[in-house]
Amino acid sequence: MAAAMAGGKGKKKKWNKGKARDKVDNKVLFTKETYDRLNTEVPKMKLITVAAVVEKLKISGGLARRSLRIMAEEGKIQEVLKSSTPIYTRKITEDE
Repeated sequence: MAAAMAGGKGKKKKWNKGKARDKVDNKVLFTKETYDRLNTEVPKMKLITVAAVVEKLKISGGLARRSLRIMAEEGKIQEVLKSSTPIYTRKITEDE
């Protein structure tokens, strides 16, 4: 009877090992240095996506989306595909 009473008191089974991803600490506001890098490096990139800018400058996705939209309105970069994840490219001039 003692064995039957002790049966349900074991540890609960863990179903996965859970490979925890390192949480990145991306900036949510521009510093002077990051803003200058955005204006110099991004217009030279061939393929400009939100993920590429986030990875390169270590800024948040919302900040990257907003800055890319503003750069496209100013004419620094050119929008190629307008979708849920917009794709931009550098501004192509006539002599290129």
